[in-house]
Amino acid sequence: MLTKRIIPCLDIKDGRVVKGVKFLGLKDAGDPVEVARVYDKEEADELVFLDITASFENRKTLVELVEKIAKNIFMPFTVGGGVGDIGDIRNILNAGAEKVSVNTQAVKLPQLISEASKRFGSQCIVVAIDAKLVTSHQSPVTSNGQGTDKWEVYINGGRTPTGLDAVEWARKAAKLGAGEILLTSMDYDGTKDGFDIGLTKAITEAVGIPVIASGGAGKPEHFFDVFSKTSADAGLAASIFHYQEYSVRQVKECLREKGIPVRL
Repeated sequence: MLTKRIIPCLDIKDGRVVKGVKFLGLKDAGDPVEVARVYDKEEADELVFLDITASFENRKTLVELVEKIAKNIFMPFTVGGGVGDIGDIRNILNAGAEKVSVNTQAVKLPQLISEASKRFGSQCIVVAIDAKLVTSHQSPVTSNGQGTDKWEVYINGGRTPTGLDAVEWARKAAKLGAGEILLTSMDYDGTKDGFDIGLTKAITEAVGIPVIASGGAGKPEHFFDVFSKTSADAGLAASIFHYQEYSVRQVKECLREKGIPVRL
């Protein structure tokens, strides 16, 4: 059985690690190179680096910072933010990343997914989806996983609604050649109330590629919930690891005790 992955996330703004709630109220959480070193020692399965204001500010990812981090860690490393074309993807891979995450530009130019997966291999191309629940008379504010909820895709670091249905967009991204989906619930992000089970279940059932669940992790049991109730391949978190509320190892030990296969 494939082991489930535990992935810390470095949200980067102005060269620093930051963390907010529902994409707002960002607070400093340290130097990215030092934080990355800590997660490497803790034997995290992977690391995700997202330059969260690059697309909104219409600039490229901080490639020099990517190089510094890559030289200091020995685990797989995914980088996203401000990725606009094939050249950007090549530069990030050359800087030491194993995978590149594309969000805003993938929505604006879907053929970038297929072109990149053909050029570099689908295993290198992650499509990030930031999704928010669309409220209606039929759809409660809190998702219930009953199949009636709908989620809208947002781009530009969660600032711009697209009108795209998240489940349909995930299906299209997979067909275009994405090797993995990085799925963030904007409703649950930073709340520490647990992952959005309804959203994660809907996406994992719609695609045949790995899905990383993101947004809402507050304790080890939340990872157990998302792995036991959905087909998510990985759980991503930031706050609980950055502020040392729990270590990666503590999360993995909890999962192993509850019968979830993890690498320890």
